[in-house]
Amino acid sequence: MKRLGPLTVVVALVLVQSGLWIQRLEALHGDSAKPLTPITIDYPADGSIFPPEITSPTFLWRDPAETATVWTIEATFSDRRQPLKVQSSGDRLLIGDIDPRCIAPTNELPNLTPEQAAAHTWKPDRNTWAAIKRRTVERAATVTITGFRDGNLKEAVSRGQITIRTSKDPVGAPIFYRDVPLMPSELQRGVIKPLAPKALPLIAWRLRNIAEPRSRLLVDGIYTCANCHSFSSDGRTLGMDMDGPQNDKGLYALAAIKPEMTIRHEDVVRWSTYRGALGGRLRAAFMSQVSPDGQYVVTTINDPGTESRERAHDLEGKYYVSNFKDYRFLQVFYPTRGILAWYSRATGLLEPVPGADDPRYVQTDGVWSPDGKYLVFAKAEARDPYTAGAKMAEYANDPNETQIQYDLWRLPFNGGKGGRPELIPGASGNAMSNNFPKVSPDGRWIVFVQCRNGQLMRPDSQLYIVPFEGGQARRMNCNTPLMNSWHSFSPNGRWLVFSSKSRSPYTQMYLTHIDEHGNDSPPILVENATA
Repeated sequence: MKRLGPLTVVVALVLVQSGLWIQRLEALHGDSAKPLTPITIDYPADGSIFPPEITSPTFLWRDPAETATVWTIEATFSDRRQPLKVQSSGDRLLIGDIDPRCIAPTNELPNLTPEQAAAHTWKPDRNTWAAIKRRTVERAATVTITGFRDGNLKEAVSRGQITIRTSKDPVGAPIFYRDVPLMPSELQRGVIKPLAPKALPLIAWRLRNIAEPRSRLLVDGIYTCANCHSFSSDGRTLGMDMDGPQNDKGLYALAAIKPEMTIRHEDVVRWSTYRGALGGRLRAAFMSQVSPDGQYVVTTINDPGTESRERAHDLEGKYYVSNFKDYRFLQVFYPTRGILAWYSRATGLLEPVPGADDPRYVQTDGVWSPDGKYLVFAKAEARDPYTAGAKMAEYANDPNETQIQYDLWRLPFNGGKGGRPELIPGASGNAMSNNFPKVSPDGRWIVFVQCRNGQLMRPDSQLYIVPFEGGQARRMNCNTPLMNSWHSFSPNGRWLVFSSKSRSPYTQMYLTHIDEHGNDSPPILVENATA
């Protein structure tokens, strides 16, 4: 099997919810008609759209017909030419290799669910998959899986069917992501610490080109946490939040993209060194984002008002943090106080964004419109992250978590002068937490996360899409039953990559196609990769 990173992935696990139950069909054999047992095709889902450059997927199905021992997979095409038909023994699903360094007392080896253990698989060879893609560009093919009693293929006992097609739109860029082991650390109130210090070097930064069978390792062995990252629109500048000593989350790297990169001391911004209106009290920044032209950074910082002076170095006053022993969802953290600030590379100044600097609220998750003229951000009434005497949460979505629901707002950047913020209809006022917005490269859409409370790594998180100006938000078709978040658009805006725990606690990445009307397709697994 294939090595898939530090205990963070299972190869091609079953996407249970996407199975398509086929109505009982009839097949004629001689003069008699026999009802066929319906096969559940779990992956790909009916109506799936594949990128033109992606390698072959692993088809998954469950066949309740006990007498089925061999299967045919037949693809019929809209061109009405010769169909493509292959025979498969329907090998069982297997778990990939495990990195032994990431096995810990606080996690466990991946296990197949009963549905996954019952699944059969077929992976087209390179030529077969190329032929399928070539004949399904913008045209649907019907894929029929039929179960037979034996290799003579004379007596069919089961059948299932889906349609798939291939988009003309390529993803067009590799995916830059982190491979993080799930090794819960000891609980410590107010400290963002999902991993023990000795586990930090196991975090790997990888590049996943979906036209290749596996990802490429870029960086590992780093003894500090480098996490939230973004790029300028031209792909020339990388921005990355970094941790310093003693849980100092006030470092930020800005570096030019090169074939071989080194982040040097002079590439690192230390927010706490900036004086003037913000003083030297900034020890934490959150969800920093590079502007499209690479000249600015917007970030969430500690409120520089009176409360910050009193608790200048206390993360407990700004963020709700809880680390759990349950490796499946081992951490939750989100800001309950803070403002947006912008940094200029030209001036070296960090200043509040007028219109997103109200200390009565927490303003966070700031992202740029593709033309750099607007900021979209999440906002909620500010509150203390912890209530005196309150019981600590013990698991994700524990009712004892501090409750906060964000709304999405839009604000003109205006060269740093800001302006009047506007509530975004469809992403606000719905008694849910609306967060982590991303604006499409054409500026027409906002894809955001909706969950009951807080943000980031929420089991109930779902992806929604709404027009940039606001309007009717729509729950996206690509959503899986468990955690949908950490999404990002492809450069051409036609694909969205996101993370989910639907198949396994060990997070995996998926792709969905978004057309010019904002309609998206069922999720496509990025195999041999994790997130």
